[in-house]
Amino acid sequence: MAKEASGNVYFDVYANEESLGRIVMKLEDDIVPKTAKNFRTLCERPKGEGYKGSTFHRIIPGFMVQGGDYTAHNGTGGRSIYGEKFPDENFELKHTKEGILSMANCGAHTNGSQFFITLGKTQWLDEKHVVFGEVVEGMDVVHKIAKYGSESGQVKKGYRIEIRDCGVLGSN
Repeated sequence: MAKEASGNVYFDVYANEESLGRIVMKLEDDIVPKTAKNFRTLCERPKGEGYKGSTFHRIIPGFMVQGGDYTAHNGTGGRSIYGEKFPDENFELKHTKEGILSMANCGAHTNGSQFFITLGKTQWLDEKHVVFGEVVEGMDVVHKIAKYGSESGQVKKGYRIEIRDCGVLGSN
């Protein structure tokens, strides 16, 4: 059965008006509490203030799907709950397999709201991007998202891959 324990977060993902399904993610609060809190809080906020209504703006099949820019919606924006950016918490967790949830950044200590989910082992990202969770259900949905990507990362023309709804499971 699904690992929908209290504290897991979810995304309901759509390609335009077609539901791709739900992704359920476990966050590593004990290892990276500040990073996990940032992500969980952005999952709970209303549209325009967090992940709800935002898109996967960079999709590279075989590598990763990236989202979390809820301000500019194109990969240039986003904001953490702590202000614009926050420091790398630690690099204890590694990019060991598909389904790893990690912070996107533009260099050391530049974490905001952008994140990515890996589509395979990406060990070259270790020590550069903070891993803070993993997909526990819905990896098939992540693979569906990947089909809308390209080698350059651009989403296929005419498609918007949206996080239509999101939140914390068991927090109703």
